[in-house]
Amino acid sequence: VSDQPIYEVGEVVYPNVIMIYHPQVITHGKSYTMPFYSGLKENGLAIINTDVDIIPEEDWKILSDLNTRVYMFPATKIALDIAGTELATNMAMIGLFFGITRIVGFEHIEQAVRERFLGNTFVASGGTTALDSAIEKKFKKKMELLEKNMQVIREAFKIAEERGWVEEEALTG
Repeated sequence: VSDQPIYEVGEVVYPNVIMIYHPQVITHGKSYTMPFYSGLKENGLAIINTDVDIIPEEDWKILSDLNTRVYMFPATKIALDIAGTELATNMAMIGLFFGITRIVGFEHIEQAVRERFLGNTFVASGGTTALDSAIEKKFKKKMELLEKNMQVIREAFKIAEERGWVEEEALTG
């Protein structure tokens, strides 16, 4: 973890963590010519958006040989139940990831999401009443989006705790 920006946009060939947002990647073999876990390092994590075991037995054997910790939870259902949209699925997945790994504290997650939705500061236009009203409406909508997304993250973070999935040393080594 670093406070420096990452500018690399290439593929991660040997990840420590894989996150499967769409179960079809596993159930329909949608990971192209390689298994969904291809390249995953030993002692890695796999977080899968599903509430049922969808991993074939032969893949479980390989994941077990790699000492992979696999976490399945219904990220899309949580997103729909709390935020009312499956667009918040990514927030549930991220919330569970940080809930498991604890590589950053919850307050840092909240700060990063707030900055993503609102920017670092809010500046009133200093212009016409109509323009100020438009900005206020847009800001209110952003605040609503921020709060819904934070609720989703909180719930996923809480699930990691309730299920005993917290691994503060999950990514060491």
